[in-house]
Amino acid sequence: MSRETEFELLKAAYEESVPVAKVHVMGDESLGAPSFLMERVEGETIARKLLRDEEYAEARQVMTGQLGGILARIHAVPVEKYLLAALPTLLPGKSPAETEVERFEVTYRAITPEPHPAFELAFRWLRQHLPPATETTLVHGDYRIGNVIFGPEGVRAVLDWELAHVGDPMEDLGWICVRSWRFGNDDRPIGGLGAREELWTAYEAAGGREVNREAVRWWEVFGNLRWGIICIGQARRAMESPPKQGRAGSHLELLTIGRRTAETEWELLNLMEEE
Repeated sequence: MSRETEFELLKAAYEESVPVAKVHVMGDESLGAPSFLMERVEGETIARKLLRDEEYAEARQVMTGQLGGILARIHAVPVEKYLLAALPTLLPGKSPAETEVERFEVTYRAITPEPHPAFELAFRWLRQHLPPATETTLVHGDYRIGNVIFGPEGVRAVLDWELAHVGDPMEDLGWICVRSWRFGNDDRPIGGLGAREELWTAYEAAGGREVNREAVRWWEVFGNLRWGIICIGQARRAMESPPKQGRAGSHLELLTIGRRTAETEWELLNLMEEE
């Protein structure tokens, strides 16, 4: 997504009462890349602070419901009204689920010379269990703990919209359940905070689409595969280019993310076995 499209998307989200930082001015390339001026939102983003610090005890109690309600507002943003035609959309003749599987399989084949049997099995499973085509909406694309600013009272702003696209709203509901976003609180699938049913109830109560449990489960499986492929890509990026001066820490972080691929393989096997 271009920075110009992201700017317009944030404007639309703000006007539709989604909690985002208000954008003011779209800039040019004078700083090296197109950028925009936006308001500052005070708060914290580090998930482990949210899940452990006493300061956020109240936030832990309310954020699952808040996240469900906010997601309903995101899915209600009218793409046509704001002329967001530049957003990524479906492949011709494909459903949202088929579109995402094909996109990530292309990426996987391009970056992965070594075998990953669990991923091969997951691709096969996903194609065999495709959810039915559904009404498409704006999809955030990376809606999870780590991409929200929060305070002691809960969510203050939603961040990182660069993966937004037009697709199945159940995708966001599945992505937030990916095990890697629970930070060890595996009994609380919504970002280590709460239960799926709590999120779904809040989502529907706020005007979201009726939650298709089977479709959300499919998107959770897909989400774990997607994150595993991203992990491989991050490591590949680090291995193929030396660290830039003063950026050794970032280079090491990419390599560390690559090691998390095994976590997603294990989770995929567990999820498919449950089904």
